[in-house]
Amino acid sequence: MTNEMRTERDSMGEVEVPVEAYYGASTMRAVNNFQISGSPFPRVFIHALGLIKLAAARANGELGLLDADVAKAIEEAAREVADGKWDAQFVVDIFQTGSGTSTNTNANEVIAARASEILTGDKTSHRVHPNDHVNMCQSSNDVIPATIRIAAILLIIEHLWPALVEMRTVLDEKSKAFWGVIKTGRTHLQDATPIRLGQEFKGYGAQIERGLKRLNASIDEMRELPLGGTAVGTGINAHREFGLKVAAQLHDLTGGPFIETDEHFQAQSNIDALVSASGSLRTLAVSLTKIADDIRWLGSGPRAGL
Repeated sequence: MTNEMRTERDSMGEVEVPVEAYYGASTMRAVNNFQISGSPFPRVFIHALGLIKLAAARANGELGLLDADVAKAIEEAAREVADGKWDAQFVVDIFQTGSGTSTNTNANEVIAARASEILTGDKTSHRVHPNDHVNMCQSSNDVIPATIRIAAILLIIEHLWPALVEMRTVLDEKSKAFWGVIKTGRTHLQDATPIRLGQEFKGYGAQIERGLKRLNASIDEMRELPLGGTAVGTGINAHREFGLKVAAQLHDLTGGPFIETDEHFQAQSNIDALVSASGSLRTLAVSLTKIADDIRWLGSGPRAGL
């Protein structure tokens, strides 16, 4: 970036913003307010946030709340955000006000500027408004919790789940291969009754299988999205069908069966679903540690000694 600046305005007045920036005054204020860690949000979070803004534009277009050309431009800009084209424009520190308002605003401003550029050739034309158009029927209080849920699901499904399935398969194969090996069992590290090495590995595979079941239950709970509840769960300033339609759009975009929560007040006033998922992941970590420790003891031979 150059040192050139432009003047942007918000409800608090004027603020200087880098001339190349797609974000505006509110984002710049957040950058100045939250100089804490220097750490940005991870790629998967920005990806999920872009998908929500894309889905919201489609939903609002279907509901007749956005002009078709504006909805289409927002969709295109949001897709670019989801794909990572504008990651450098997400400049707000990950440590910020609790509801994530500044990052939601950052996304709204970047997408609005890019959509304005698509429509007029000038990103500063304000043809598309960050709040009135991009954030239509939304609030930071329902967007950010939904973003966290979607990002967590994508990370689990795309990265962790395939690795666990492969691990379970390999452990099951080893169980069969080692079935004929009889060894000394141990309880509290002392010699115990005989056991098949294959039986031990069968147990490891079963641990991973149960870990997958716990994760699946957590994923199902996180698929329930608070979008449509807006600021406090009442749905004020949102079309009554917005939550249903945006969840359907996210389903189409990700292939995951996202649904609108049937109880907005709980869905955005707590993170119980995320705590549950964290618990499932911690349980899985303990399982993996236990398996690794067992295999370490198995290597302490050469026969049954420690």
